[in-house]
Amino acid sequence: QVQLVESGGGSVQPGGSLRLSCESSKGILSFAAMGWYRQAPGKERELVAQVSSDGITDYADSVKGRFSISRVNAKSTVYLQMSSLSREDTAVYFCNAKFKTDWGQTFDYWGQGTQVTVSS
Repeated sequence: QVQLVESGGGSVQPGGSLRLSCESSKGILSFAAMGWYRQAPGKERELVAQVSSDGITDYADSVKGRFSISRVNAKSTVYLQMSSLSREDTAVYFCNAKFKTDWGQTFDYWGQGTQVTVSS
C-alpha cells in the first residue's frame, strides 16, 4: 500500500507564496507520474501540475508561470512551489501518484489533502 503524505499548506495573503511537499512511502520513480490536484468548494477536482517519471512536466493553464513542480528522487518527495497566489487558488490540494502495470492498467494513489487559503 502506498502512502502519500502532504505538508506545507496554510493561509497566505494574495501575492504570497507557499511550497507544498508530498512524501511517498514508495520510491517515486516507481510511478508513471506524480502530481498535484486541487478541489475548491463546490467544484470538481482538477489537475494543477504533474511530472512524469522521465521528467516531463504539465501545468494547468491557470497556474502556468506561477507554480512549479519538482521532485527529489532520493527523498521520494515531490514539491509544488506556488507563487503570486490569488484567492482563486484557495482549495484543498491533493498529491497524486499514478502507477501503471505491465499490462497497461493505471492505479491512482492519493494523499489526504492539505488546505491552501489565500485571503487578506
